[in-house]
Amino acid sequence: METSNSRPPGVGRNPFVHELNFTTTEKIKIGLMSVTVFPVRLLLVSFLMLLAWPFAFTASLGRSEFVIEPQSWWRRFIDLCLRLIMRAMWFCGGFHWIKVKGERAASSEVPILTVAPHSSFFDAIPVTMTMCSIVAKLESRSIPVWGTLISYIRPVFVFRSDQDSRRKTVEEIKRRARSGGKWPQIMIFPEGTCTNRSGLILFKAGAFIPGLPVQPVILRYPNKLDTITWTWRGPGAFKIVWLTLCQPHNAMEIEYLPIYTPSEEEKENPTLFANNVRKLMSRALELPLTDLSFDDRDLILSQGPLRIRDCSSLLQLNHLLSRLGLKAGTTQQLLEEQARRARKLQGDRLGLDDFAQFLDLPVTDTLKQVHSLFDQQGDGRIDVRRFVVALSTTRRPSKSTETLKLAFKMYESEESGEVPEEELVVILEIMLGVKKEELSGLFEASQTGKVSYDELQLLVQQHFALDGLHFRAHPHKSCISRPMSCNGHSHDKDN
Repeated sequence: METSNSRPPGVGRNPFVHELNFTTTEKIKIGLMSVTVFPVRLLLVSFLMLLAWPFAFTASLGRSEFVIEPQSWWRRFIDLCLRLIMRAMWFCGGFHWIKVKGERAASSEVPILTVAPHSSFFDAIPVTMTMCSIVAKLESRSIPVWGTLISYIRPVFVFRSDQDSRRKTVEEIKRRARSGGKWPQIMIFPEGTCTNRSGLILFKAGAFIPGLPVQPVILRYPNKLDTITWTWRGPGAFKIVWLTLCQPHNAMEIEYLPIYTPSEEEKENPTLFANNVRKLMSRALELPLTDLSFDDRDLILSQGPLRIRDCSSLLQLNHLLSRLGLKAGTTQQLLEEQARRARKLQGDRLGLDDFAQFLDLPVTDTLKQVHSLFDQQGDGRIDVRRFVVALSTTRRPSKSTETLKLAFKMYESEESGEVPEEELVVILEIMLGVKKEELSGLFEASQTGKVSYDELQLLVQQHFALDGLHFRAHPHKSCISRPMSCNGHSHDKDN
């Protein structure tokens, strides 16, 4: 699989990382607010959340999760009380004025609102202002107090332990969306995860599968200091709450864009529908599009002694694997079985039909693209061992030593238990996304041209520090050719 030293088109700043850097003045302000305003705000927010709980609990009693019921006068009264209480809670948290642009369409006209970018639990503000339903994981129902409030808005719960969960969720969204406005509107965050708002990642298709009009809703937090963002790498939830409550004012804007009615082609192709809505929202937000998705986060956040240096090719493969359904269905047991079968081939190269048979999949355009990624010689045949290495890397990017062990079993000689250096270079090239030239000095101390697994473990310990491999251009190049002469630790901090 070819590697590249640049990010693929559409991949800029890592959307799953958020770093906070404070000036001395800001630190002093946060310190003063922490002992004055913060305790008061936290007390008020907690009180109002607790105050909302009995209202939500009472209104939820005896109500079916699957059958729509007429809204009685007392439930309408409770709904109004909850909106007022929740707005007061956000006000006490520093969201004094929330600017709303545009107008929300009626549920009979637009059953689904698509909201982006999704970057924080504070994105719940428009939900509490409208009391729209959302899509939520089933576990959220068990959260003390907040879980009752979530249940009140009658969300579409996702049963993650159920392998058929995705299909059932989509079916429930379709059922509600086609009720003619009898069910509350569903507010969906199509990105499927929180990012740092540096761009819009790929949308999931769930909101667009019904093929009905949607209303895009965009969120902005025009604050000088971004204490709002809560994503995969950065401040934790409690720190975000503390820092946000320490801000004098937290600005937020909600903009309802015009209704987007899909064309006949978009109705038949939810992915096209989702991409066109995403483009529309990116223009309104003045943010770039990034060709990353929720499923890519592990790859570009990978850590460990064998850290991925350039995930361009792996990201491309990851998208194709998702389309084939291989990403979610690949288990440790399946990887080991594929590795065993690949080893039996002893390097025999497979054409497209044989490759499809190896994976027990039909020949499709997507499978052709996967096959072509590993067709190094351009003759329509691939070494399937390289595919298994890449598949294992995308499936568990932070467990690189396990992938290396799996690869070693496929390539090792039955007589000596060793792997040729040139094959090991290929393995590392696939796993790390580096050029062969950058690895060429790694085995200069070897006399036989082959490496045992014990020697490989020593190489990993000596040359692959937490911040990655010492490449040839590194000032300590001698560490590569003489692994016992120095400790091999990297001094470059990987952010």
